Amino acid sequence: MTPQDRIRNFCIIAHIDHGKSTLADRLLEKTGSIDKRLMKEQLLDQMDIERERGITIKLAPVRMKYVKDGKEYVLNLIDTPGHIDFNYEVSRSLAAVEGAILLVDATQGVQAQTLANLYLALDQNLDIIPVLNKIDLPNADVPARTKEIINLIGCKEDDIIAVSAKTGENVEKLLDRIVGVVTCPNGKETGSTRALVFDSYYDDYKGVVAYVRVVDGVLRKRDRLKMMASKTTTEILDVGALVPKFLSTDALETGQIGYVVTGLKEIEGCRVGDTMTLASVTQVEALPGYKEVNPMVFAGIFPQEGGNFEELRDAMERLKLNDASLSYEPEQSPALGFGFRAGFLGMLHLEILKERLEREFQLSLVVTVPSVAYHIYERGIQQQKVIKSPIDLPDAGHVDRIEEPWAHLDVITPVEYIGGIMTFAQERHGVYKNTEYLSEGRAILKYEIPLSSLIVDFYDKLKSMSSGYASMNYNVFEYRPADIIRLDILVAEDPVEALSTFSYRDDAHMLGKRIIHSLKESIPKQQFVIKLQAAVGGKVVAGDKISALRKDVTAKLYGGDVTRKRKLLEKQKKGKKKMMELGKGKVHIPSEAYLNVLKR
Repeated sequence: MTPQDRIRNFCIIAHIDHGKSTLADRLLEKTGSIDKRLMKEQLLDQMDIERERGITIKLAPVRMKYVKDGKEYVLNLIDTPGHIDFNYEVSRSLAAVEGAILLVDATQGVQAQTLANLYLALDQNLDIIPVLNKIDLPNADVPARTKEIINLIGCKEDDIIAVSAKTGENVEKLLDRIVGVVTCPNGKETGSTRALVFDSYYDDYKGVVAYVRVVDGVLRKRDRLKMMASKTTTEILDVGALVPKFLSTDALETGQIGYVVTGLKEIEGCRVGDTMTLASVTQVEALPGYKEVNPMVFAGIFPQEGGNFEELRDAMERLKLNDASLSYEPEQSPALGFGFRAGFLGMLHLEILKERLEREFQLSLVVTVPSVAYHIYERGIQQQKVIKSPIDLPDAGHVDRIEEPWAHLDVITPVEYIGGIMTFAQERHGVYKNTEYLSEGRAILKYEIPLSSLIVDFYDKLKSMSSGYASMNYNVFEYRPADIIRLDILVAEDPVEALSTFSYRDDAHMLGKRIIHSLKESIPKQQFVIKLQAAVGGKVVAGDKISALRKDVTAKLYGGDVTRKRKLLEKQKKGKKKMMELGKGKVHIPSEAYLNVLKR
């Protein structure tokens, strides 16, 4: 048996909250990879945000050792996120492994993201191990969920392992199955060295640290490495495995997953998806990297203090290294100064990135209203122009037509919620296609829907109207003509650029009213009346006022004639009138107000 024959590389894929991280904990425990006293829940979720929210955001590799029939096997696990906004993390993990555990919650069954992740795994020709989790819960329906999985992937009933990640029941059986079913790596040990970079991050002392899967050859300490796409060369400072802490070894051999400390201080030098080889190798073919991910949601990110732009740029560069699905370009706004127009995979992705920038880099930010990318065709010019910000939308007189992205939407739901969900999707301009039944009592609704209807609060509303049972998945497939206008928001008669948004012409009044209502609750009162208006072109479509703060000038009176009171009130009235004549005041809009508008 060669060392390669004893390696098993696999990942866990599932819908959000189906117990991936808990199962990873049990696998670490059963293989004795972690000391009992160091064990804690969701051990591989390293970020504070992950632990607070109870979701996995970053993929996390870990190496375990498992003995079966007197032979020791090396198991490399990659724990992956479940939320739709982080499925790029999943696709990168799948390219680095040979097998996948398809985890399904025995109480909830197959969900939308389970399907999406399964299709990604099948595209990579991975060995799939179907597993039912949470069988210890009283409402677990193992026979019904088993049927669902059989219908989905066409496996036999014996192929499905029922486990409890919480209690550890049947986890050893799963470890035996991983060793028996997952194919061992088949790289060339003596060939030219090639390793796939599937993740990386920046360390102030070590420079860029890359997580790699060695496909062919071997990487050793002090070897001179070369990145094939960026042509960067550097010396390897350290290599090793994650157990889950860093364990330095002499070399990373064919088929192994581990880390490489490059010492690179230029972040551009080592990108996710690049092929790592040795500087001495002349002829070698690069590994197929990852296809560029298309951002779905665009928003402007600006520092509250103009002088913090450089800090924001450094922070964005570091996060880009750690989050390969983030894309951004510099943007200048007359109102907000210098910042970035960033592309995200969804609203949760935007929310998490904003939180990470504020926590990890101590930045105060203004985030503009998110939008999707539209295709604009101007009159007399048939060339297509892509715009991501409402500020870039030309005057209506110059626009021939605007096209917006449409997505295929799959909603998996218990049948009792179908009526409400169909009404909701119709309100959001969705076009119904068909319904498929997964099992008794559960169906998949298929829609075509504008992406702009999905990005902000569709998922939240869907969850609340289905008591948390429905799940969704979408993918953009084409652009279609749309009647889109720019809705401007004026506070104290000053346009606030960060609040400008795209809107359907028919929805402008309702959207304007909603934004103004949100601002009225968020902006504190001033000494003067603040006008709030929503306008399309020069026409105001919605408006409201925040009344002036009334200072009690009669508080110091403690008796005497009523004329004294009247005199003070008249004096205050004249002062207010004078303030109004001098012109409108400058209103500071707190950052919570921007966020409240984002959340609609």
